[in-house]
Amino acid sequence: MSKEINWKYVEDSVVESAIIGQARSHSLELGVESVSPAMGAQLAVIAAATAALSIVEIGTGVGVSGLWLFTGAPQATITSIDTEVDCQQAARAAFIEAGVSPNRIRLITGRADGVLPRMNENSYDLVLVDADPESVIEYVEHGLRLVRTGGVVLVPHALWHDRVADPAQRGDTVTDFRTLLSELFSSSAVIVALSPAGDGLLQIVKVAA
Repeated sequence: MSKEINWKYVEDSVVESAIIGQARSHSLELGVESVSPAMGAQLAVIAAATAALSIVEIGTGVGVSGLWLFTGAPQATITSIDTEVDCQQAARAAFIEAGVSPNRIRLITGRADGVLPRMNENSYDLVLVDADPESVIEYVEHGLRLVRTGGVVLVPHALWHDRVADPAQRGDTVTDFRTLLSELFSSSAVIVALSPAGDGLLQIVKVAA
């Protein structure tokens, strides 16, 4: 059976809430790439399984991934960083419409590389890295610094539009993802899995400080 048939079946089997569907439509209108439905469902499962209460999201978008995270961890507080204030305002509106208390939403407008160094290490349950693919290695390093032992760092788009697995594909972003995957899979400080949902969800559990 074709892997593409399996992929399509998994994606099509996810039922998104009306609010997530609206956010996804808004994302498409603005040209902002968001996590796929199957990837979003995995975010929710991981957030629920880890009982995450403190989450950092690098790349707010218009709230699709944040809504999925809140689906799995409705009592969590999310600190979300993005350079686009208009997108963040749309995300905040979507969170409020979904019934998230405003005091559980902390939106920081700015570049992540300027914000992350000021955040407390070993203080968060989950970090989602979904911004500036050219900085993915740096952001994952920050994510692993920020999460507690047993915490999770998640990286959507880790197969980068199906290019990472194709040896013929080149480019800085593809090379960076390959380097990241190689280093993580050989590290004893983390447990790593790579899901093919969407265009790849990298899952990293910190097991050593």
